[in-house]
Amino acid sequence: MRLLVVGRLSGQLAAAVKMAMAHGAKVSHVERTDQATEQLRRGQGADLLMVDYNLDIGALIAANDAERIFVPVVACGVDNDAEKAAAAIRAGAKEFIPLPPDADLIAAVLAAVADDERPLISADPSMQAVIKLADQVARSEASILITGESGVGKEVMARYLHQQSKRAERAFISVNCAAIPDNLLESELFGHEKGAFTGAVARRIGKFEEADGGTLLLDEISEMDARLQAKLLRAIQERVIDRVGGTRPVPVNIRILATSNRDLAKAVAEGTFREDLLYRLNVVNLRLPSLRERPGDVAVLADHFVKKYAAANGVPARPLSQDARRALAAHRWPGNVRELENAMHRAVLLAVGAEIDAEAIRLPDGQPLTGAIAGSDAGPAARAAQTADAVSRAYVGQTVAQMEKTLILDTLTHCLGNRTHAANILGISIRTLRNKLNEYSDEGTRIMAPQTGIATSAYGANAA
Repeated sequence: MRLLVVGRLSGQLAAAVKMAMAHGAKVSHVERTDQATEQLRRGQGADLLMVDYNLDIGALIAANDAERIFVPVVACGVDNDAEKAAAAIRAGAKEFIPLPPDADLIAAVLAAVADDERPLISADPSMQAVIKLADQVARSEASILITGESGVGKEVMARYLHQQSKRAERAFISVNCAAIPDNLLESELFGHEKGAFTGAVARRIGKFEEADGGTLLLDEISEMDARLQAKLLRAIQERVIDRVGGTRPVPVNIRILATSNRDLAKAVAEGTFREDLLYRLNVVNLRLPSLRERPGDVAVLADHFVKKYAAANGVPARPLSQDARRALAAHRWPGNVRELENAMHRAVLLAVGAEIDAEAIRLPDGQPLTGAIAGSDAGPAARAAQTADAVSRAYVGQTVAQMEKTLILDTLTHCLGNRTHAANILGISIRTLRNKLNEYSDEGTRIMAPQTGIATSAYGANAA
């Protein structure tokens, strides 16, 4: 993970940096927020910014947003001023790290915010066969197309290929082609020159140049505009790119990986995807089976996620009960590994007693997994009625706004105030969560502070 530290390296901040490096972070440093934005603009990328909360974090995030540079920020401070910490969170920082630093807290924040430690875990023969093929081709320079349903772990496989490749010591850069509007994706990929368009106030290095010497993952490549597909094809064939508004080609040395959850051969037949580009990307195809096709992976993945989220939340890693394991094995997991991960995150937070039992493993709507299994033989209408009945009994008499507030605050409590984890469980962005918490705080509701588990008026709330 690439960590950019912003602020003066006093003794305590320097100690935090050493702890981050001990956990594998590659650290660079600038003293001012404008230097941080400029460094990111020049393509010296970062996965996480650690910023002194005495600096203007809001201005830093705004400057990065204007350049479409979206790197999460954690604030840190030596004097542990609660008002400054709250102001940093309101400005957009995901977490606050008090200094002097705690090694476990540093590790937890790095894992929770950057989350680049996603090992490829498998015990099922069908997935083991895919991993064996991945091992055969990882050290080649061939472009690889990774396909499979949403949530099967395509980006995890891409990171695995990079880690096993000859480029492992260089950058791994991922671009979600579906998440960036077409009119912005060209600049995101290829960069732009100053004055190339309105708002281009300085040269911006694109992802191709940022990944130079390393690996570039084009996530959900099927969503790319046809015009950009032609420019991408030239970049792959000739290993040169043209910045938007540029006057000369720029050579790049990268390996291309791509993912898709769509049938690209069908997209070619429909005329929405270039056949010649598909040939260039699909030198080797790795199709990842869905989780229902690899039942041997459910238990080992569940155990991994329990350990991961227990450590992240500072709670004991309870073992799964036999009933819980049976429930996990019986569920079809339409959301694949992503759904299983979210379910186990919730289970870690909801479990009571010495084991994680089946009752703690719940679907996003709050229905126990066991209840879903029991009703699995019923028709869609019957299952919908069961879900509606369970929800209505839990929330009868409340307005929609009250239900939402209860769910958000209960989830925050289960996460011990950790905004990042709560947003992940709720399936909303961290910005949306903060806006909701500010709204509740303005109403006079006390909000749990990050990391402490103590209600606070940090969002402007008065004592309830």
